[in-house]
Amino acid sequence: MDQRLYQLGLHLTPGLGGVLIRYLMAHFGDAQKVFEANFKTLIRVTGVGEALARTILQKEGLKTAEAELVKLEKVNGNIVFYTDVAFPQRLKSLYDAPVLLYTKGNIDFNNGRYVSLVGTRKATDYGRNITEQIVEGLVNHDVTIVSGLAYGIDISAHRASVRSHMPTIGVMATGVDVVYPDSHAKTAVEMESNGGIVTEYCLGTKPDPMRFPARNRIIAGLSDAVIVVESAKKGGGLLTAEFANNYNRDVFAVPGNLSNPYSIGPNNLISANKAQIFTGVDNLLESLSWLSNKSSVKIEVPEHFTLEESQIVSLLRQKGEMHIDNLTWESQVSTGKLATLLLNLELQGYVRSLPGKRYALG
Repeated sequence: MDQRLYQLGLHLTPGLGGVLIRYLMAHFGDAQKVFEANFKTLIRVTGVGEALARTILQKEGLKTAEAELVKLEKVNGNIVFYTDVAFPQRLKSLYDAPVLLYTKGNIDFNNGRYVSLVGTRKATDYGRNITEQIVEGLVNHDVTIVSGLAYGIDISAHRASVRSHMPTIGVMATGVDVVYPDSHAKTAVEMESNGGIVTEYCLGTKPDPMRFPARNRIIAGLSDAVIVVESAKKGGGLLTAEFANNYNRDVFAVPGNLSNPYSIGPNNLISANKAQIFTGVDNLLESLSWLSNKSSVKIEVPEHFTLEESQIVSLLRQKGEMHIDNLTWESQVSTGKLATLLLNLELQGYVRSLPGKRYALG
């Protein structure tokens, strides 16, 4: 059977979260072998008790996955598992990253630069205008715009991207077949030719306030930089910025009028040193070392590379150069093992060492 069936089966097995799925994959090597394992072998895996082992053996998740894949094909959707080359490299190093994403559209997660634009659903004319200016200013810099397809700043970012023929991705807290709000369904379809929509939730999942914070972590994790345009004192955009700071992403905030309640959030981020002040696209490009105007080149990772080697190459492609301590943190590979991997990559000509324990692509 298609390996996707077993991967989705793990994702849909009751009681199996991302951590346990990673433990099972590390133990068995692929998803199919998990479902072929016997009871005694399953309970040897860290975190898998007798009750969960029996649940896996009942293969209910596999049966659900069969029906899900049929439905997914009907809506022209797809799935990408965390062990797949196509899975976002930016997410692989995150401790709370999803193990599987549903996608719809034409998305390349590992090509170019990713910038998230987030903010209030009650955007002002100022906020919408700034959002459009940012998108237009990034047109020639190989950037994909990420947002949450919500009212306000989100939809302004997506629509400006569509008008500018820029790739844009909407991260949703619903199934790929349930666009929320439904008034944005037309825009979601327009995004599919150059980007599309992404979610970790199965088909038919309806909007629920409890799911939106989890959606925001994916927006932050997918990005090289997050820009908060407008936000009240509390809001989803600020939560996305918090995730971005935790993930060591660059965070920017657009300053606003002190009398505007939707400037409070960005202004507070700046005053608390949780975001750099955004004064224009050139300021953003300079801070991110993107001012060369050269499009980033997609690096083809050889098939013989391990997942960890691919991850290191991807991180260096995104950052330009990194200290070994930062590489250790973002890759979640131990320092000793990372040093061995870097030496091997250096001998093959993929990586070069720099003074001060820094590394860059060869």
